[in-house]
Amino acid sequence: MQLRSVIDALGRNALFAALSESDRAELAGRMRRMVYDADQMIFARGDPGLEIYLVLDGRVRLSILTPDGRELSFAHARPGDIFGEIAALDGGERTAGATAITHVEAMTLSRKATIEVIESNPKVAAATVEFLCSRLRETDQRLEAIALHRIEVRLARLLLSALQLESPTAKGSNIPLTLGMSQTELALLIGASRPKVNVALSMLQDMGAITRKGGELRCDTSVLQSIADAE
Repeated sequence: MQLRSVIDALGRNALFAALSESDRAELAGRMRRMVYDADQMIFARGDPGLEIYLVLDGRVRLSILTPDGRELSFAHARPGDIFGEIAALDGGERTAGATAITHVEAMTLSRKATIEVIESNPKVAAATVEFLCSRLRETDQRLEAIALHRIEVRLARLLLSALQLESPTAKGSNIPLTLGMSQTELALLIGASRPKVNVALSMLQDMGAITRKGGELRCDTSVLQSIADAE
């Protein structure tokens, strides 16, 4: 992977965007390239947090096991995303597991180097606080949604979030969306079973919120929003 692409990826990330290009180049030089196959575990909950990860290509599932043994995926890390930061910052154990959903290329930065850049740059320190607060809010909202909202509401909200990532300004009745994940993966993200996700997709289709064509969805953003706001 060329150094230029790593420098650019750091510049687009909320944690390191405040660094100058020369500082990002220096940081990129301290990072190590890692490659994972689809379904390969990157780390498990309870492992020591020795580094943070920057995704360059592919998708990573971040998940925990519930007390009854079910896997709950609370986020996906995509190109440009950082994960594994909590244990790397506090020196504790991993709070969740990370598994490559697809072929993944990532860069790792050691805990020592991460702490050094935070301590030497107040803007990065402030960005770190904002980043962690955002993570906490997202996790709280996801757990609240699983506990309180019907599955079609949770699914509508997830589809709207995916649309926002893929096409931030797109609105209308025939907006394409390629999720790039299976119904099983969808189920893990919204805390449901695969059969229930299939039923919920059919419900959204019956309500005019989506149409399905192969691996692509066509979404009506206004209908999805009304469903997402129903509770």
